[in-house]
Amino acid sequence: MSAGEKAKAKAEQVIGKTVRKAAHAAHKDVLAAKGAALEARGMMRGAKERTKDSLKH
Repeated sequence: MSAGEKAKAKAEQVIGKTVRKAAHAAHKDVLAAKGAALEARGMMRGAKERTKDSLKH
């Protein structure tokens, strides 16, 4: 996995989780859903890069 993509994936996961939890605590359902989507996108980006790496070796 390239270092840039790995960092991007981790950042999306962390930021998404933080936004989701903060929005949930403030009872902001729409913002919580956006945070969850960002977190999921980060997880999928990481999974895609891990898959690409495993196919190379």
